[in-house]
Amino acid sequence: MNPVHFQRDRDDWETPQELFDKLDAEFRFTLDVCALPKNAKCANYFSPRDDGLSQEWTGVCWMNPPYGCEIGKWMRKAVRESKRGSTVVCLVPARTDTEWWHKYALQGEIRFIRGRVRFRGGKATAPFPSAIVIFRDQWWKRRGEPNPKP
Repeated sequence: MNPVHFQRDRDDWETPQELFDKLDAEFRFTLDVCALPKNAKCANYFSPRDDGLSQEWTGVCWMNPPYGCEIGKWMRKAVRESKRGSTVVCLVPARTDTEWWHKYALQGEIRFIRGRVRFRGGKATAPFPSAIVIFRDQWWKRRGEPNPKP
């Protein structure tokens, strides 16, 4: 068993700039909803001090949430804010066996990332697969599906 799979010494890994730049070229982000001042990807951002979970998210939002036990709360918030009109693009672990994945991620557009992400500041690639999950206002209507529940 690889002990790196169970490391919990930090959950604030910075998004690789190349990955962010590629997505930013497509989406043109206006708000980083879950950042630290040292790793914010947008001029407008919420830090832990701002408590992004209690803020209103507007525009086109980038989210690389803490990957610990709080991730379900962030994904629930992303779904809710998309239903209010925001677009939320999330970099998350592809943990398809978890409750939050089935409850929230499956409501979005999912793009699996080939290979493993090397987060900035990391000595190696992540020990897990990652995905980009995109929540857009009423995207399910464009796919001909009923409105999913938050």
